[in-house]
Amino acid sequence: MEKKNLLLLLLILGTAFWGISFSVTKLAMGSESTTTFLFYRFLMATLVLSIIFWKHLVKTDLVAIKTGAMLAIPLFLGIQLQTLGIQNTNASQCAFIAGTSVVIVPLFKLMLYRKAAPFKIWIAAVVALIGLFVISINGQLSIGTGDLYTIAGAFCFAAYLILVEQQASKKNLIPTIIPMFATCALLTFGLALNDDQANWFPESNTFWIGIVFCGLFSTAYMYSISNIAQRYISAERVAVIYLFEPVFGAIAAFFILDEYLTWRLLLGGALIFVATLISEVNFKKKSLQTL
Repeated sequence: MEKKNLLLLLLILGTAFWGISFSVTKLAMGSESTTTFLFYRFLMATLVLSIIFWKHLVKTDLVAIKTGAMLAIPLFLGIQLQTLGIQNTNASQCAFIAGTSVVIVPLFKLMLYRKAAPFKIWIAAVVALIGLFVISINGQLSIGTGDLYTIAGAFCFAAYLILVEQQASKKNLIPTIIPMFATCALLTFGLALNDDQANWFPESNTFWIGIVFCGLFSTAYMYSISNIAQRYISAERVAVIYLFEPVFGAIAAFFILDEYLTWRLLLGGALIFVATLISEVNFKKKSLQTL
């Protein structure tokens, strides 16, 4: 299997972890502070990856630290804002709004670099957003505090994807992964110290199970694979692949939170899958082969 195709499969697996993390996060945090939850999540990711990438850690230089810290800023803001969004709105609205990064990424590129995405990416983005709309829309859709947090988070994630793509084209990003998560851990630690509601040692087992799952799978695994993959896959395509997240999120909610699977999930998921195919198929090459 080609490296690019393998990375695509690993990214889709990661979106499953992300989707599950919506339900896990809701259960784990409960009435606990967002800041301590995120601190432990980033701390666990940093410790685990320090073991996995030990050879890179001992060779870490100032350039890797600076790059990792730079990437950490939009990542930290995106996760912090999305977590606040999950606390303040329902999962379907949060998933839909978070998915708007698929459109924000090419718009950012167009504004910042005067670089337009291929037409098929715009088509894929529109199809994917229609799929997300089908999954998430309901008769009571409204813009509330949680929605605004999630919208802001989507802009931060878009900026993160573009920065990763930019840096991945210049260097191997593996040495920057540990400094990136360590910076996120320090930032959330600072927030937790100033959080009057922070509980450093919750007694709930659900809280710690959530930390382990989110720290290992939806943080350490997913963002490491994403940073490695963006050396071969554009930010726009990665953003489209990320749209599998709400599909897996709805499936997880069915089993974990007793929510219902509906025709909207099936239709919307099919549209997201089609969008992913559109973003990956080389139409010019296909058309030449038919001549």
